[in-house]
Amino acid sequence: MTKITQTYRLGDREVARIGYGAMQLAGPGVFGPPPDETRAIQVLRDGIEAGVRHIDTSDFYGPHITNKLINKALHPYPQDLIIVTKIGARRDEQGGWLPAFTPAELTRAVEDNLRHLGLEQLEVVNLRCMFDVHQPAEGSLAPQLEALIALQSRGLIRHIGLSNVTARQVEEAQRMTPIACVQNLYNLASRQDDALIDTLAAQGIAYVPFFPLGGFTPLQSDRLNDVARMLNATPMQVALAWLLQRSPNILLIPGTSSPAHLKENLAASELVLTEDVLGVLNNIGA
Repeated sequence: MTKITQTYRLGDREVARIGYGAMQLAGPGVFGPPPDETRAIQVLRDGIEAGVRHIDTSDFYGPHITNKLINKALHPYPQDLIIVTKIGARRDEQGGWLPAFTPAELTRAVEDNLRHLGLEQLEVVNLRCMFDVHQPAEGSLAPQLEALIALQSRGLIRHIGLSNVTARQVEEAQRMTPIACVQNLYNLASRQDDALIDTLAAQGIAYVPFFPLGGFTPLQSDRLNDVARMLNATPMQVALAWLLQRSPNILLIPGTSSPAHLKENLAASELVLTEDVLGVLNNIGA
């Protein structure tokens, strides 16, 4: 399997630029257990063997499912592994996504993540803004950040990140505390964060696009398919390679429950896109 060589700083540590998003290890709709737990565990172990050192997860995946799988598959963890989790949401009994955004709820979420992952300290905790469940929406994050700063002072978390946020909220947060990373929706066809990515790159801060391959609706483009055929690659490999070349501060966390698909995703790090190819791809989201 491809060994990942490109790295970037996340918090105060270097990680391979292709990591792994654990969301798809849960059942359909990110709810309930996986149909094949043995395969889910194999995907996690294969990723570590290939050099993945950045795993993105949350206790609201399942809920609790992905964290328990990560614990079962990988604990005791490699010393250089960074597990990044998100808090700010919860699931109802039907699998719906609801805010869990009060300081008390955030504190419970950190404690739950610690327990289910088998950790004494979380490396990075992303605060997922929940003023709008589906997209960034303006509003002050000061009460939530104050809660996370208090948890940080207790030694329960090392670094604070943000998710589903606007540029204004990033600026507000940075006036209160250092921000290790920003995790927002961004991919070949959804580029609303172009300016934010460049701003964070100038500051040496990681940007982690979620749904790098389109999420629940995979990227569809004839031009993407044509480029993939020309490069003897899959469309998803091309989409990941485009992100890697978009900016050096982009860290990828493509998710999959398939060992074969994991191998394909990691191989995207070897794909080099020429300026002509980039010109074609850049027009997809224009």
